[in-house]
Amino acid sequence: MSKTQKPQRKETFTTPKGLRDIRNEEYYLFQGFFEKAQEVAIYYGFQPIETPILEHEELFTTSVGVGTDIVDKEMYTLRTKGGDHLALRPEHTAGTMRAYIEHGMQNLPQPVLLYSYGPVFRHDNPQKGRYRQFYQFDMDALGSEKSILDALVIRGAMTILQEAGAENLSVDINSIGDKECRASYIRELTNYYKKHIDELGAIDKERLKNNPLRILDSKDQKTKEINEGAPEAIASLCSGCKRHFKEVLEYLEQMGIPYRLNKCLVRGLSYYTRTVFEIIEETSGEGGGPITIAGGGRYDYLGKQIGSKKDIPAVGVSFGVDRIIEMPWYKKLSPRILKKPKMYFIQLGFEAKLKSLNVIEILRKAHIPIAQALSKDSLSQQLAIAEKMNIPYTIIFGQKEALEDSVIVRDMQTRSQETVPIKKLLEYLKSL
Repeated sequence: MSKTQKPQRKETFTTPKGLRDIRNEEYYLFQGFFEKAQEVAIYYGFQPIETPILEHEELFTTSVGVGTDIVDKEMYTLRTKGGDHLALRPEHTAGTMRAYIEHGMQNLPQPVLLYSYGPVFRHDNPQKGRYRQFYQFDMDALGSEKSILDALVIRGAMTILQEAGAENLSVDINSIGDKECRASYIRELTNYYKKHIDELGAIDKERLKNNPLRILDSKDQKTKEINEGAPEAIASLCSGCKRHFKEVLEYLEQMGIPYRLNKCLVRGLSYYTRTVFEIIEETSGEGGGPITIAGGGRYDYLGKQIGSKKDIPAVGVSFGVDRIIEMPWYKKLSPRILKKPKMYFIQLGFEAKLKSLNVIEILRKAHIPIAQALSKDSLSQQLAIAEKMNIPYTIIFGQKEALEDSVIVRDMQTRSQETVPIKKLLEYLKSL
């Protein structure tokens, strides 16, 4: 380095845009929701599956579909040293279906009910409640076209949200038909939009060429007005789709689940067929209005799209967990593993420090949660921490106690304390 050259200052690293660290209380809120969702899913008969965060890029371009925002704009892709084109998963469904096919689950008793949880990635515009790495919980029923499974995933989703604290829930629902009747509906829809083509924005004009259904999902205000007069998918349904949709609505009515028919509801992914739905919380959006917190539908053709020799009927639902955690009604569910400490363990001197972990292990085996500061040496420091944490009892383990195999148990409120032999410690603590 020359005399005039200044050493470069090391860069201070921060999380990339749209990503964040989840820590402290927020971490437990996520874990608490997952435990509740998992519990409900298991009671309804679903079993766990975890698929890789990285999948072959083509899995998503084939299933989610070119012409969707996820594939065209939002997917994170990479090329490995071996030349493979991979993508960070933007959603769970395609990976779950890939696993169903790859592991021969079609040979199991059908349907196969699966739930999954974990991070997904989309290069979306970051804003409040929306991140580029976010968390989804999914429930999927694969291997049956029966309408009762549509009702099952909706019922399961509603139950999870209600037990998480949501009260004002309803379902927006539609049917977009199957391969027997959707083609005629898309032709009718295309002809309608061609009459209004001069009024459509650039994005919706492009959608008209490759994915007209997506125009119904447009966020453009002018297009929303045009959509009010658009033909309804329900009017074009074949007899099989009409019967299926009628049965789904009858199940919802039987369960007392409020719903609205929404002719503009298509969902954002290309693999949906027949039933599509969103679960709405009516009072937690902007200005106290409605907000979507879960959604899903039937995807009977996804299996064949990604390599199955025949169609695999399936239906599922996905929750945006980040959004739920931020809702004012969320109960702040605590994970079962999180136990509030009732004891603060204090150690003093080298002999006590040597034996401290053995005493802590005795407490752990007895399922007594503690807090500690083993790196501290001062009694006053450790007592101050215990008081700040508002822990009712301290266990003091000093040099004398280490030699005598005993501890001092102090009541932090009354300041009374008692010396207890370690072999009788658990019995004593149970009496408190």
